[in-house]
Amino acid sequence: MNKTQTKTKKIVILGDSAFAEVAYECFTHDSEYEVVGFAVEGAYLKQDRLFDLPVVAFETLEQVFDPAQVHFYAALVYTQLNRLRTRLYRAAKSKGYIPASYVSSRAFVWGNVQLGEHCFVFEDNTLQPFARIGDNVVLWSGNHIGHHSRIGDNCFVSSHVVVSGFCEVGENSFLGVNCSLGNNVAVGRDNWLGPGVVLTSGTEPNQLFRLEQPEAARVSATRFFRVKE
Repeated sequence: MNKTQTKTKKIVILGDSAFAEVAYECFTHDSEYEVVGFAVEGAYLKQDRLFDLPVVAFETLEQVFDPAQVHFYAALVYTQLNRLRTRLYRAAKSKGYIPASYVSSRAFVWGNVQLGEHCFVFEDNTLQPFARIGDNVVLWSGNHIGHHSRIGDNCFVSSHVVVSGFCEVGENSFLGVNCSLGNNVAVGRDNWLGPGVVLTSGTEPNQLFRLEQPEAARVSATRFFRVKE
């Protein structure tokens, strides 16, 4: 990570959950942003400090952090099929705050990739030529986004997902760990693809795909491997 990067901008992180803690680490140690605080909606405000920084109510954010001087990132996952992150992202913009993005210094992003605002791109992502990433997209660790493919607004792509070339992922969709899309596959908006799902043809809007967990074998693991206690 680029730990020596000069801090030229200030940022407040919306949220105080695990993703917010991860976002703090990434912005602090691998970006030009200095994290100055956190904010959550008042009904969920349960602590006033995190990493020795203030945690404030989102409703009073402007009283603490000047929108003209502080950027924001809404560090929320795919709750309500990405609606919660999207709502807070839009609400912060309406207050006049500028959305920030994070792109790991260990991600590979080809020069002509189009990346929207308020995105979070973790380490080991590969974004090939002519890929387009919409606004408010999370690409967790280790994904492959193929050439000429498009990820729509407000999507969440978990880890080790393969999106082949010329694919389209509709807005608000979630792609679980180890999903794979073949070439020229169009995923409809509001789709939920569970871990390990493989698609070779397109989907309709608002569809859910999942693999059933296999049943456990009748023999125990210790007996199968002849473990002696």
